[in-house]
This record gives sequence, C-alpha cells and structure tokens, in this order.
Amino acid sequence: MASGADAAAALGISGDGEWAAACPPLRRNLQLLAPDEVELAKMLLNEGQIHLFEHWPEPGVDDDKKRGFFDQVRRLNSSYPGGLLSYIQNAKKLLADSKAGKNPYDGFTPSVPSGEVLNFGDDNFVSLEAAGIKEARNAAFVLVAGGLGERLGYKGIKVSLPRETTTGKCFLQHYIESILALQEASCKMVDDGCQTKIPFVIMTSDDTNALTIKLLESNSYFGMEPSQVKLLKQEKVACLADNDARLALDPSDKYKIQTKPHGHGDVHSLLYSSGLLEQWKSEGRKWVLFFQDTNGLLFNAIPSALGVSATKGYNVNSLAVPRKAKEAIGGITKLTHVDGRTMVINVEYNQLDPLLRATGHPDGDANCETGYSPYPGNINQLILELGPYIEELKKTHGAISEFVNPKYTDSTKTAFKSSTRLECMMQDYPKTLPPSAKVGFTVMDTWLAYAPVKNNPEDAAKVPKGNPYHSATSGEMAIYRANSLILRKAGAQIADPVVDTFNGQEVEVWPRITWSPRWGLNFKSVKEKVHDNSSVSQRSALVINGQNVFLEGLSLDGTLIVNAIDEAEVKLTSHVQNKGWIIQHVDYKDTSEKEEIRIRGFKLEKIEQLEVNYTEPGKHSLSA
Repeated sequence: MASGADAAAALGISGDGEWAAACPPLRRNLQLLAPDEVELAKMLLNEGQIHLFEHWPEPGVDDDKKRGFFDQVRRLNSSYPGGLLSYIQNAKKLLADSKAGKNPYDGFTPSVPSGEVLNFGDDNFVSLEAAGIKEARNAAFVLVAGGLGERLGYKGIKVSLPRETTTGKCFLQHYIESILALQEASCKMVDDGCQTKIPFVIMTSDDTNALTIKLLESNSYFGMEPSQVKLLKQEKVACLADNDARLALDPSDKYKIQTKPHGHGDVHSLLYSSGLLEQWKSEGRKWVLFFQDTNGLLFNAIPSALGVSATKGYNVNSLAVPRKAKEAIGGITKLTHVDGRTMVINVEYNQLDPLLRATGHPDGDANCETGYSPYPGNINQLILELGPYIEELKKTHGAISEFVNPKYTDSTKTAFKSSTRLECMMQDYPKTLPPSAKVGFTVMDTWLAYAPVKNNPEDAAKVPKGNPYHSATSGEMAIYRANSLILRKAGAQIADPVVDTFNGQEVEVWPRITWSPRWGLNFKSVKEKVHDNSSVSQRSALVINGQNVFLEGLSLDGTLIVNAIDEAEVKLTSHVQNKGWIIQHVDYKDTSEKEEIRIRGFKLEKIEQLEVNYTEPGKHSLSA
C-alpha cells in the first residue's frame, strides 16, 4: 500500500496533509490510506463529514478497523451512480426541500393519461393475449426480490412463501413455470425451430441473495436452465443523521457507516452496469418486464399487457387496476409543468388528492361515472421497450429520481427520531423521459391481476371494511376466486363462494381450483379445454398438472388431483365425490403451526381425495 505522503503527492496534494488540518485525527492517520482513499477522505471533509474521523485514535490503534472503514466507503462510492459525492449532494437538496415543506409537484397540473382498459375474455382481450404470447420470446423478465417477509410475519424470503397451500408451490416456482410456459407457447407460434430461452433476472439484496440461490439450487431451478437465471445484488446506501446530510455512524461500531436499503429503483442502475441490456439487444430482444415478489395473479395479466405494448408501440406500459377515489394505492397521472414538460407517472394516493384540489378540481380525487377514479391504480409492474430504455439509461446510468422521508422529532423539523436515507422506486423511471416517449397503461380487473401479499394478520385485520387486506389470507383466496371466475367464463358451472373469517379478515372462499401455467396460460387455452356441463362444488379442490387435460362433463364434489404427461390426452367426464379436504381455522398466535400457515389463518385437512396419474402417451378418460 502506498504511504500517505506518496498518495497525497500523487494527487497533487501538499505532502504535509494540509487539506486535513481541520481534522487532526484523520491527518495523523493519512499514512494508512491508499491514493484513492485519500481522495475519498478529502471529498468527505469537503462535504462536512468531519465527524466520521473525530474519534480516530493515534496510528497503531484500530488500524484494521480504519482500513475497514475505507473499504466500506469505497463500496458505497462505487455502487451509487455518480458516487458518494452525488449521494451527499442529492441528500442535502432533498433534506432542505423536505424541511421547507416543498411540494414535489409544484408547477404541475394533473390530467388523465391515455391507456388501454381491457375486459377479460372479450375478442379484443383474446387477440391481445395471442399478440403478447407471440412477443414473449423477445422479452426478458426482471423480478425485484430484495425484501424479507418480516412485515408479513414470515422470517424467510418472500418468494419462498407458498403462493397457495392446495399445491404448496412457492411464488418463485409459479413465476418460473409461467415464464417457461410463455417461452414454450411463444416458440410454438413461429415455425422456425425456435429455441429461444427467455432470460430471467432476480434483483436480490444482502438479506435475500444467499437464500434465493439456495431456493433455486435445491429445486433444480424449478425446471429452468440455470444459464437463463441471473442474480443481481443491490447494495445498501448510507444513512443520514441530520438535515446537513451528515452520514450516520453505526451505533454498535463507530468505524462503520450505518446503511439501509435504497429501494427497488436500484434495478435500473444494476441492469445498466451489468451489461445485460446490450446483450439482450444483440440477441434481438425487444421488451423488459419488471414485476414484484408476491402478486400471485400477475401472470394472468402478462400476455394481454405485452400484447398492448406491442400493438400500441408503448415505450413504457404500466399495469394498473381500477382504483376507487382515495384508495391507498398510487394513481397513474399525466403531469404537465408550466414550463411545458410532461410526464406520465405514479402519484401516491396521499399526494394525488391535494394536487387535484390545488389545481382547480374542488372535489379532489373523486370517482367518475364508472364508479372508479379516472386515475387508475398503479400495481408496480412495468413493461419497457428495450431500445428506448437503453438510450435513456445511457444518459442517466440508471439513476432514478429519489425522495427522502425523515421522521422528525417535532414540528420544527430540526432533528430526526432516527437516521433516514434516500430512496428510489422502480416505477419512477418515466420521470426523466422526453415528452416524445410513448408512455401508457393497461388496466385490468383487480380480481384477475392483483392480489399482493404484504400485510401481517394484525395489520390486515385493521383495514377498513371493504378495502383490500393484501395479506397471505386474501392473496390465496384471490387465486381461487380468479381461477373459479375464469372457468365460469369458459362455460363451467362453478359454485358460489361462502364467506368466512380468518385472522380477523372476512373473505370469500371459492372452490380451491389451481392449475399449472402450461394448462391455462391464457383464456383461449382454458376455453378450448372446458366443454359441456362441467361443475365444481364450493367445498371442492381441483388440481390440474398437465397440458392436455379436458373438462368434459366432470362433476366434482370433493378433491381431484390430475397429473398427466404432455403426450397423454385426458378427458374428465365422470362424477367424482369424496370427503375431500376441509379448511381448518388456525390462530396466527398459535406457535405450534408453521409461520406460512399462521399468517393465513387456515390449513387444509386432507381427509380424502382422488389422485390420478397418466404416465402413458395416448387418449385417456376419467369416467365413472
């Protein structure tokens, strides 16, 4: 390692460390620093971070810890677009704006943006699904999965949670099987011996990286080729102790800067620096689809939304659901600035109402004649056109518009209750786009496309009546509801649900119907496999694993599990009745049950079922 004098000389800094005169403890330790560390130290002093070194003892004491401190500073510097200097300067500006109560939407007027509203199952929907499936072989998928399930009352990574407990398949398995089903169906639509493998990127964090790798490896990547999957790990950012953006030291280690997650907006800079985007472009890919970790219904919406992007030529397509006025979900809004700038962006629900009132809408965020707000609800799933995305990132290097949310001790806003940090969100990408960018949205029914799992049982039980719980309970029940309604639309007779309460949440309990993505990737493929008067009673469970399973007069009252190889064509024509599986209530405080069961408030008691396995090619029939 170069001496401090050598390092200083190399930087044209006077060899006596005069620049560090204001901080004697640092000046005494300069000989420990490498040339790039001297430069970082100088920047930190210039930016008012003298407190980081004031406790440093004489050289020879804690030298390894001092070097460790600069290792961390170097990492924080390299992982943020523009380095630590940019981070501190951005923080000073945002903290000053926050203290002054500055409105980020000053000068902007909101209006309703243009987009597509789809009706499930109609001719337009079916043709858009077909267009989207055809386009899927030109897409890449990006899952942001940097968070643990602590807010849910679950200690593991969220993608390892069962999506539903009838099959027990976790979210990650469902996502991978859905991408593989899209890959296969897309290739079948082109007759050129298509061998396309759809790339799948997972953004992880220090909290989730090792556990995500373990989940993939211990399950053979759920059938995906390991070379298709790429993990990108996001780093944390420095915490801020006060309004002057002084970096916070870790309370348990004065040689460490306290850090916290920066938010899922980091996915853009990680993709930019990874080189993957250019690689995808060279392979002829056109689309990048971003999604979050625990929406079990998402892939019901992907084919048609991708079809919208392809047919409308959207550079940015935000997936959305109908939104009630003042509902706690961001609204997709067109903003026009007095200087002529425009953007189509997610505006958080608590900012949308005051913004509308301040710009000539006395009723604020109000429902229109449809019974919903004209500003659709953003569900944080984005489809970006790859070419324009790369061009934009060349300008920004993936840096996303940030915000800061300090919790002040009192109304003077002079001190924080605890350290804060800058944050960024994936869906704020359009904020920097030129007015020429084609930014739109696709609205789909909530029952079809959106049932996130993010609230623990206690928080969910406090949700006002009529508002969504967004819990493990509601997330699982929403899957059964969606599958039941899809089969109904395809012509099957599916019994009405009963209402029950689990963990203090009143939900509809539909028949527990679930299928592998290859069976029902889109509505057309479901409709082709549901014939005659098939019926399923409310207490039933139906599991379909196999591509060519047809419901032709099935009458189910109990539990039926069908497993079939691709070469087996199976017709379900008979009456099946058994004692089935019973839903048992579980109290979330009951520590004798597993966490993933407790947070749902129920478990399935598997009393009796019919399970049939078709392992031979040919035509088969399950008849009485």
